[in-house]
Amino acid sequence: MAKRQVSGTRTVATTPEEIFALLTDPSKHPVLDGSGTVKAAQAGGPEKLELGSKFGMDMRMGASYKILNTVVEYEENRLIAWRHFNGHRWRWQLEPVEGGTKVTETFDWSTARVPFLIGISFFPRKNKQGIEKTLDRLAGMYPVQAR
Repeated sequence: MAKRQVSGTRTVATTPEEIFALLTDPSKHPVLDGSGTVKAAQAGGPEKLELGSKFGMDMRMGASYKILNTVVEYEENRLIAWRHFNGHRWRWQLEPVEGGTKVTETFDWSTARVPFLIGISFFPRKNKQGIEKTLDRLAGMYPVQAR
């Protein structure tokens, strides 16, 4: 079976706790998003995500739409992942390292209802580009301090 995920990794000059606070606050997702598709957290959702949380996002890819996500993986300050109706996941893994935090963002369509269709579409390539831009944005929020 082919690998059904794309990822990017950066070392970011801050703590896992700082990054996790951003990831678990849906209102911050548009600030982090490098793809340009995440526009706003929908009103009435949780302020802080945890396992099982459901949160809606206003999106735009060509046309505007809304999407409901569910947090399906959660380890405080180390891991969070959410999925939506098609079942694919966005996963963030955080690992403390010298100089900050190793951050890995993954788009995983192995859990999608129809993974084959995603695999033959433009989504993996576009999502990889978005991941790289998102990680660049995140790293830019915490520039390395001169010693």
